Amino acid sequence: MTSLYIPWDFVLILLILAVVVPWRGDVRMKRLLSKSELTSADRLSLYASTILFQWLIVAIVLSRCLARGVAFEELGVTVGDPWQVAWISFGLTGFFCIVQFLGLRKITRLPEDERGASFAITEKIMPRNPVETLVFAALACTAGIAEEFLYRGFVFTAFVRMIVNYGAPFTASAILSSAMFALAHYYQGRRGVITTFVVGMTFVVIRIWTGSLVPAVLAHIGIDLIVGLSVPRFLRKGQRAVIIHQP
Repeated sequence: MTSLYIPWDFVLILLILAVVVPWRGDVRMKRLLSKSELTSADRLSLYASTILFQWLIVAIVLSRCLARGVAFEELGVTVGDPWQVAWISFGLTGFFCIVQFLGLRKITRLPEDERGASFAITEKIMPRNPVETLVFAALACTAGIAEEFLYRGFVFTAFVRMIVNYGAPFTASAILSSAMFALAHYYQGRRGVITTFVVGMTFVVIRIWTGSLVPAVLAHIGIDLIVGLSVPRFLRKGQRAVIIHQP
């Protein structure tokens, strides 16, 4: 009988990512959505606190991985074939940025009551001025690095180590890590969770293929930047169009 073992600190981190992070995100978003309008200070506080929280989690996880002898190669924090990683990064980032841009443009052209709860959150927390945009860009970069390291790096590796002797460890670990990634976006509602799971599965397949987190990190950053830069622009254009067409 094969024994199943995972260190206690890895179990604790997995529990935090599976329970505390989704709960924290849902509570924060409900509190923000309860306000009729967010101030610039509200948005900047959200961005800054999220940046600090994510880097703190990354530092803790990385320190425990090093203490447990997890190699950088296992975590995907390497680049095996630079040319392969480069062209896949370019293609993946370009594809997701185009899809995101077209999807957002389509949604912002819909009436407000048809845009969905997920977009209502997006609309409320997107930057409105240059300072907010700059801090949001730092948040997008942080999220791309931190979330890919945590979910496609640590969580995926932890599950592989846990079930390596039970058959198809990469497939099971890909599904489980993507499910946890989707759960972390529970505050976005059912549609957001499903979309995030699909994106997570795509990213983890690329991570397995290349052995590197770099393509997923760059695509993740690109997706978030497109949201932060495009949504305010589309909404402003929509508002101007409404004003122009008013009798």
